[in-house]
Amino acid sequence: MRRDKRRGRKKVCSFCVDKVETIDYKSVDKLRKYVTDRGKIMPRRISGTCAPHQRQLTAAIKRARIIALLPFTAE
Repeated sequence: MRRDKRRGRKKVCSFCVDKVETIDYKSVDKLRKYVTDRGKIMPRRISGTCAPHQRQLTAAIKRARIIALLPFTAE
């Protein structure tokens, strides 16, 4: 009869709230929020994004890295 005491508010997808249809790889300041200081992409359970937007976010971050808008790793 042990209950989970860590129940908090469910995270909502910020892209769904803003009604974003596609995530642009050129909006670096928005993408940087979803990358850790070591350069890793934050997982869904931490960032709170929904699955479709997480897939778009990952692709956008990878594109931004390839054309050198975002670093692959921390300096």
